[in-house]
Order: sequence, then C-alpha cells, then structure tokens
Amino acid sequence: MHRMTMLPAAIFALGIGLGACADMTDTQRRTATGAGVGAAGGALVGSLTGNAGWGAVIGAGVGAAGGYLYDQSRQNEQEAFQRGVQEGRGQTQAR
Repeated sequence: MHRMTMLPAAIFALGIGLGACADMTDTQRRTATGAGVGAAGGALVGSLTGNAGWGAVIGAGVGAAGGYLYDQSRQNEQEAFQRGVQEGRGQTQAR
C-alpha cells in the first residue's frame, strides 16, 4: 500500500520538474538532466550495495558534471561550424 501512495507523488514531482525546464538555458537543462539521470543511476547501483542515498548523491554530481561537459562540447562544435561557414563564405566572395 505504501508504494501506491508514493506513485502519484513521484509523478507529480516529475511533472513539476519538467515544467520548470521551460525557462532554462540549454546548459542548465543539460546539467539538470545529467544530474537527474545520474541520481537515478546512482540510487539504483547504490541499492544493490545497500547505500542508495550516497549512490544517488554521487550519481547526481557525476551526472551534472557530465551534462555540463556535454553541453560545452556541443557549444564548441556549434561555434566551429559557424566559423567554418563564415570562412567558406569569405573564400567564395574573394574569388
């Protein structure tokens, strides 16, 4: 019975969390997503060892760092693409 009362609360929290992402930047969204996925994965692994709380905390930290680094990689990729486009336009105009 206890699990049945937790399900609506979890669904509500998930809905609130996803709704809050509307005003976030891409960096914030990717970092938060990484933290959420990391926390879930860390809790799962931690539950196998009997320490789900610390697993979730460590997983959230690692996931947030991973999400942030992924975002920085995407931004660098986009900037390099834009530089290439600009350089390509400059070469065609010089001819």
